[in-house]
Amino acid sequence: MAMRADFIWMNGKIIPWDEAQVHVFTHALHYGTSAFEGLRVYETAKGPAIFRGVEHFERLMYSCRVARIPVPYTVEQFMEATREVVRVNKQRSAYVRPLVFRGYNTLGVDGRSCPVETIIGSVPWGAYLGKEGLEQGVDVQVSSWRRMAPDTLNALAKIGGQYINSQNIVMEAKDNGFAEGIALDIYGYVSEGSGENIFVIVKGQIFTPPLSNSILGGITRDCAIRIADELGYKVKESVIPREMLYLADEIFFTGTAAEITPVRAVDRIPVGAGKRGPITERIQSRFFGIVEGELPDTYGWLTPID
Repeated sequence: MAMRADFIWMNGKIIPWDEAQVHVFTHALHYGTSAFEGLRVYETAKGPAIFRGVEHFERLMYSCRVARIPVPYTVEQFMEATREVVRVNKQRSAYVRPLVFRGYNTLGVDGRSCPVETIIGSVPWGAYLGKEGLEQGVDVQVSSWRRMAPDTLNALAKIGGQYINSQNIVMEAKDNGFAEGIALDIYGYVSEGSGENIFVIVKGQIFTPPLSNSILGGITRDCAIRIADELGYKVKESVIPREMLYLADEIFFTGTAAEITPVRAVDRIPVGAGKRGPITERIQSRFFGIVEGELPDTYGWLTPID
């Protein structure tokens, strides 16, 4: 079934879902001139709460700056709009999609004369790679598609048109019978999944690619690093050769949609024991304990809706 809700926030107002429309000559439809975010609202014992909303909207502002799209709202206004749309949709948990895009005026490649439009939608969305995947892990492949080279696109920004690369990665993986793909950078080193950062654990040490390996600086990635440090593990940002994926004791993905998902096998080679490993489970348990309100939010990651 299609993702939908009763209402959506568009250009400063709450409107019925079906009234959120754009013209077919909208610049973003033709050239990908948009910036977006994905964030979650979690249900907790104290009510629904936005997970790291400020950080997500700050990154949206950064992406728009890189894309040269002026943003007509502040981070605080985006946060209030998120509260508003979740309340009006009567949601206890939700996936929230903010989008800033260039609308209809010209078909020239330089769309800066086009008006800027903005939406925030909140929809139901469970585990991105499946509830079973959170517990058992997922099977992935190393993609034939590489991540973008320096000075081609903007790896640190979430710009709509760039996600054709991600689509190529995940479509190829699914067509080959895998849940997801892992992309290498132009030098052949591990980069990230189609929409997830990656962590590789070897002999108790946790490795993750640095920003220079054409990755997005993930907010859930940051959570995993901080939780790992709290639990006494050392996370090393390091160039990761492809063969480390086959030598690893554990691998896991992080992302707003994927949350913290173990990898069970890479290119049909089992990772460790071929199931979620103990370090992954500890980090995952701590993460969900915080965002679902079962453990104290010592990091200040949750903002109540009400």
